[in-house]
Amino acid sequence: MPITVGFLQFLLCYGPDICIKNMDVKAIAEQLRKPVGDLGKEVGLKMNEGNLYINQYTIAALEIKSHQQILEIGMGNGFFVKDILSAAPSVKYTGCDLSETMVAEARSLNSRFIQKRQAEFIAAASDELPLFDALFDTVFTVNTLYFWEHPQKDLAEIHRVLKPGGKLFIAIRPASVMQGLPFVQYGFRLYEKEDVAVLLKSSGFGKIHVIEKPEPVEKMETLIVRAEKI
Repeated sequence: MPITVGFLQFLLCYGPDICIKNMDVKAIAEQLRKPVGDLGKEVGLKMNEGNLYINQYTIAALEIKSHQQILEIGMGNGFFVKDILSAAPSVKYTGCDLSETMVAEARSLNSRFIQKRQAEFIAAASDELPLFDALFDTVFTVNTLYFWEHPQKDLAEIHRVLKPGGKLFIAIRPASVMQGLPFVQYGFRLYEKEDVAVLLKSSGFGKIHVIEKPEPVEKMETLIVRAEKI
């Protein structure tokens, strides 16, 4: 059955006890991976609410400094870009998303930053970034790791575009939280902190640090794994 208002209500709740009557669970998974069309626009708006705390926690963990070049992979409609650019003077932001719908929405929402050349948005896959080597001080991504089919390729690209000593932040909900959600059987790969650490070490990253924060929503938790290019 098609997903409508019930799906949007689900995005606000984002919890394992959600009632999924009359929802196409596979379609939910597909829209979460790559929002498309008018429904995708609505999904982007609702994900801003459902993912508020994980985004806030991640942006705080970045410890943004003046003149940094920052890349976000999977920025959705770019709602949180303003928080990144207001964190310190002269920050330059690049947002990359697989969804052309989300890139168009992000460009519209952040047109003032684009005009000031503080931000740019590109449609691309994270395993084929159309970006120069050693360009960024920081790369971060929120709730995208689940969808990387060959994460070593994505991490190799991130490693390439990071400056020496540059930092990567991967934010997810851990498997212990996600496994109760019915849509994760469709194209999601779930991780605990140990899994992410092993993946990063095997991809040329070091100085790995884990941040775990409960969210003020029942049964939700943010997991952020920070690493450096070595």
